[in-house]
Amino acid sequence: MEPRFLLLSDVAAELNVSDSQVYHMVRSGELPAIKVGGRGQWRVERAKLEEYIQQKYAETAKWVLANPLTERDAAE
Repeated sequence: MEPRFLLLSDVAAELNVSDSQVYHMVRSGELPAIKVGGRGQWRVERAKLEEYIQQKYAETAKWVLANPLTERDAAE
């Protein structure tokens, strides 16, 4: 059974980005997270991460539609 909550380092590994990028996403409110424990360690709920990924797919699809591939882009 997968854990419900992930460390920021686990999220970074899932998204293939740096820990600092995930920290920024959490601190800016882009990626929902909670602080737990006496030392206030960040945790991201797996379901929220999946929602975030789906949101990014939708945003990317909208961007692709608004920015069609040009002949120049196809050659690269």
